[in-house]
Amino acid sequence: MYEKVSTNLNFVEREKNTEQFWKENKIFEKSMEQRKQGETYTFYDGPPTANGKPHIGHVLTRVIKDMIPRYRTMKGYMVPRKAGWDTHGLPVELEVEKLLGLDGKDQIEEYGLEPFIDKCKESVWKYKGMWEDFSGTVGFWADMDNPYVTYHNEYIESEWWALKQIWEKGLLYKGFKIVPYCPRCGTPLSSQEVAQGYKIVKERSAIVRFKVKGEDGYFLAWTTTPWTLPSNVALCVNPEETYCKVKAEDGYTYYMAEALLDRVLGEAAYEVLETYKGAELEYKEYEPLFACAGEAAEKQHKKAHYVTCDDYVTMTDGTGIVHIAPAFGEDDSQVGRKYGLPFVQFVNGKGELTEETPYAGVFSKKADPQILKDLDEQKLLFDAPKFEHDYPHCWRCDTPLIYYARESWFIKMTEVKDNLIKNNNTINWIPESIGKGRFGDWLENVQDWGISRNRYWGTPLNIWECECGHMHSIGSIAELKEMSANCPEDIELHRPYIDAVTIPCPKCGKEMHRVPEVIDCWFDSGAMPFAQHHYPFENKDLFEKQFPADFISEAVDQTRGWFYSLLAESTLLFDKAPYKNVIVLGHVQDENGQKMSKSKGNAVDPFEALETYGADAIRWYFYVNSAPWLPNRFHGKAVMEGQRKFMGTLWNTYAFFVLYANIDEFDATKYTLEYDKLSVMDQWLLSRLNTVVKVVDENLANYKIPETARALQDFVDEMSNWYVRRGRERFWAKGMEQDKINAYMTLYTALVTIAKAAAPMIPFMTEDIYRNLVCSIDKAAPESVHLCDFPECKTEWIDPELEKAMEEVLDIVVLGRACRNDANIKNRQPIGKMYVKAENELSDFYKEIIADELNVKEVVFTDDVRDFTSYSFKPQLRTLGKRFGKQLNALKEVLASLDGNKAMDELNEKGTLTITLEGSEEVLEKDDLLIDAAQMEGYVSGSDYGITVVLDTNLSEELLEEGYVLEIISKIQTMRKEADFEVMDHINVYLEGNDKLKAILSKNEEAVKAKVLAENICYESAKGSVKEWSINGENVTLGVELLK
Repeated sequence: MYEKVSTNLNFVEREKNTEQFWKENKIFEKSMEQRKQGETYTFYDGPPTANGKPHIGHVLTRVIKDMIPRYRTMKGYMVPRKAGWDTHGLPVELEVEKLLGLDGKDQIEEYGLEPFIDKCKESVWKYKGMWEDFSGTVGFWADMDNPYVTYHNEYIESEWWALKQIWEKGLLYKGFKIVPYCPRCGTPLSSQEVAQGYKIVKERSAIVRFKVKGEDGYFLAWTTTPWTLPSNVALCVNPEETYCKVKAEDGYTYYMAEALLDRVLGEAAYEVLETYKGAELEYKEYEPLFACAGEAAEKQHKKAHYVTCDDYVTMTDGTGIVHIAPAFGEDDSQVGRKYGLPFVQFVNGKGELTEETPYAGVFSKKADPQILKDLDEQKLLFDAPKFEHDYPHCWRCDTPLIYYARESWFIKMTEVKDNLIKNNNTINWIPESIGKGRFGDWLENVQDWGISRNRYWGTPLNIWECECGHMHSIGSIAELKEMSANCPEDIELHRPYIDAVTIPCPKCGKEMHRVPEVIDCWFDSGAMPFAQHHYPFENKDLFEKQFPADFISEAVDQTRGWFYSLLAESTLLFDKAPYKNVIVLGHVQDENGQKMSKSKGNAVDPFEALETYGADAIRWYFYVNSAPWLPNRFHGKAVMEGQRKFMGTLWNTYAFFVLYANIDEFDATKYTLEYDKLSVMDQWLLSRLNTVVKVVDENLANYKIPETARALQDFVDEMSNWYVRRGRERFWAKGMEQDKINAYMTLYTALVTIAKAAAPMIPFMTEDIYRNLVCSIDKAAPESVHLCDFPECKTEWIDPELEKAMEEVLDIVVLGRACRNDANIKNRQPIGKMYVKAENELSDFYKEIIADELNVKEVVFTDDVRDFTSYSFKPQLRTLGKRFGKQLNALKEVLASLDGNKAMDELNEKGTLTITLEGSEEVLEKDDLLIDAAQMEGYVSGSDYGITVVLDTNLSEELLEEGYVLEIISKIQTMRKEADFEVMDHINVYLEGNDKLKAILSKNEEAVKAKVLAENICYESAKGSVKEWSINGENVTLGVELLK
């Protein structure tokens, strides 16, 4: 029959066995094979970098990315799940630099480019095995045996095809621009890379005195980058704003913006001498701050060191005058071009100030203190206020970036901005606010993509250039071989090998050489829809069948990473969105909502977490805890609570079924469910089951993950704590009467169906349940739950009226239990009568259920409970204080004058209460009111869900005696369990030490014997397992002894 089920909730070892079963029996491969004729549902897996270890955030991305494809596969779709590896870029180079003890580009080139590239190739697989183990442990199914790899020649060749298409459209160009630049890595970065590396820093800014030529006055100008001051060639004011010449308290005469005088100089600490429009100051000259800048301007024969005008200057910070260094900022650069200013760049590619300055060899940011000190000594520093701001750092090496003018290659994304926005509008973003907000705003402000990197390990930029100025883009290996006389047959498309390949210039006949840059590795990952198939050189039909993706999912930071690069390339090449549905995932935080980091010591090791809690428990926590796009706090207690609440309940219900099914040798294949012969409780469970299947199916189809999890959790709770708990006696009954068969078949059907419906979410546990319940008795069944179809909703079994009635029963029971708690009366103490006021009176069948659940002798439905309780109302100041303000006293009077019972009826019926306040109608929510219920002595009431219940708490002697009997039975059952007796073991019961309880027990002996399987009840010294109890204030000693 069924394998015995342990109720131990440590699932880790079971999961390891299940993973082994999947591997040995190739279940994933079979799941793909059996759906190969199905309609394609395409999933793209964003490629991780295998030279970094997985972290706990990767568990979240893996479990979301696994669950949807599992669901779609069970729905009959063919779901390609090709794994991929992101292998190029700075992260790899930095890892290799550390490994080899190198620091920077000079040392890399000294070491040798070819051996360095070989080391990079090795490094990218450093943690491949760890990633594969991690994916298997977490239950992430993907084709790891045939992954796409971004450094493979075929992949790069597809990228070259793409770049040539972009080149031929006139969208790839070389420009001299201000770019975000990492001086440590010696390369520019794209705007999406910059967006990933911002840090809040506290730094000193500088308010500097610039001496006006020919008069005893100074321009006060502000800068946040003092290291750029040696390269200063101009100042800039807003032409439309008002500026003042003032005599300050410190004795100096200053020019600055009127709007900022008080903030900078202090109120009443200056005298205004003259006022000007900014435009009137244009071309007014000042003396160079540093001689080196003046000398550079003279060498270039260009005029410098005067006031310029531009409306980018604001009045929110500083002095209303900014310093201009055109080599170090986009705004500065534009002003420089507008006025024909000299180009002065006294910082080299390593980020160090050059020998022309007094700070030669000092790193730019580290030069700030010395520059400020020198200016102060020369009495040219007015102030150096500290300020806090977001400053970009290299996303990989953590070095502060500088904005730096240099020659780079760009893709003209600004040209296709409208198409980007149009294509984005076709995507179903989950949540919508990311697509329309964060991502939409990014597209509205899109910049040209700085595609080139002055590095080594990456896809080489496929542009060959001649000294005559002619350039050519190569789009394939075949084209390269056709044009080149020295291209090796087995050419590897990487530096340094590709750098040696030349082609003749069609314009002048000289040799053309490849430009030295490689491309942004984000272009690599964004190319995966076509490059994974080596499109267009192969698999044209396959690409077209699998493009665009039906579903992708990654963390929220990918809005400016992979989500963007996919859309950018797809728009450039195909002018369509590359994915239809995207679930954006929030970051995983520690239990206090803090970002995890090794330095803080709050990072969770994913392998330790999986070994401690198991994959299903962590998966379930991420599904049910919150909407996936919100930050997710990870902590063990919450994971274990989720496991207990859902998985534990489901497992214990399954264990209950197996225990009694084995005792009765029940084989579900020998029976059929005859719906018309089922009890109301059976029909209710099957109705709820099919309603849940429908809800889960619809929710998963629409990517509603928490809603799916909660629907499953609610059903399992009702199945266990309502259906099974209320029907245990049916399973305990002797023989195999039809009612017992119905109970078994109903519960069996529910367990197997839920195992299938929950399989995409908790794949390990559902496999265990399915294989034991189904495969053990049906050898023709699919060998895995993941080879089954998703359950179909049997609409003919759904009875909305039955579900509604049972929901009302459950609501009444919840209210009744709350009333018992308020009255401090245990559930085992019978109560005489209960009154219920509800919209509809329930039939006697449901009344009996309520009476049994609440241990009440009689349930009476009534239209009026006013005799037992009355209500009064006051305003909840937290919600109504601001809303009504001066009318609060009047509001209090209106609420005090209400008929409390009528008002409560309206609240219960409508969820709101309408009142008239000073001639105006006002609608109040329940949360707006403080409700006080005054109850008649001997009665306790409670209201919710549009229902009011009243318990009669007056207890007669007969009721109290029955309460003692039920308590004694409960204590004996507890002792049976503690003594590890089997369910069907018969016992002797002993009671000593309390005459009152002896009398009550002897009067009710037969009933107690039947309940606890006792042959004898002995009133003598207790034997066997003995324990002292206090039963409703009466002390007694009980013993239970196993009968041999």
